[in-house]
Amino acid sequence: MVFLSGQPRCIVAMEACSTSHYWGRLAEGAGHEVRLIPPIYVKPFVKRQKNDAADAEAISEAARRPNLHFVAVKSVEHQARAVTFRTHQCFVRQRTQLINALRGHLAEFGIVAPVGATNVTRLEEAIGAEGDDLPPVVREMAGFYIEQIKALTVRIDGLVQRLQSASRTDAFLRRLCTLPGVGPVTPGALAAFAPDLRTFSDGRNFAAWLGLVPKQLSSGGKSRLGGMSRMGQDDIRRLLIIGAMSRIRWISLFLGSTLARIPAALLG
Repeated sequence: MVFLSGQPRCIVAMEACSTSHYWGRLAEGAGHEVRLIPPIYVKPFVKRQKNDAADAEAISEAARRPNLHFVAVKSVEHQARAVTFRTHQCFVRQRTQLINALRGHLAEFGIVAPVGATNVTRLEEAIGAEGDDLPPVVREMAGFYIEQIKALTVRIDGLVQRLQSASRTDAFLRRLCTLPGVGPVTPGALAAFAPDLRTFSDGRNFAAWLGLVPKQLSSGGKSRLGGMSRMGQDDIRRLLIIGAMSRIRWISLFLGSTLARIPAALLG
């Protein structure tokens, strides 16, 4: 900070990485203009060999480009929301890993339960049941799994409530929670990773930022579109896709049950 404050006001450019926002805040506090550049935009300017000098030259060259899009420096509160969301996702993955390991161990002794955290109670009841040939050591090890799964569930529920309460402080995120297929976690991801949504002119631009657009393989005036590019924020994209697929499945079940009740003569 002392070094930055002692320098004349200038443009401080760096690649957008895990620590760049911290240094960006320090540079902005010293009165400098900060430009965080995605690494994929810096790579084309690296000449031949890759070393610190070549990287610094490439960053300097990219920062002077007039049409390059830079990453906004995140505030401390913005990054704190990201930590909360990442912690929630990490605990969910750990719980899934424990559940799958427990199901795999018990399946070798004939105890089978469907996939999902809601079916852990079946496994717990089977472990505590008397009269089967489950070895005592297996019961003890399975108890360890159950304890860890319950502890993680408590943590996950608490983090979901925290994300939900944080979403209530923003009017846009509150409206987002009313959409079908959007739960309390998706607005938390938007608050943690998305820039100011007013920077997007429409939903199409936001979809492009998420990577929900096809790859462009066009040349010579011929349009060739590939699969989804997925060149964007993967957490928000994944949650939105999961929410959309849940609604599609619900609509399919609803339409199927509705059509089943309609006489075939009317359908014909």
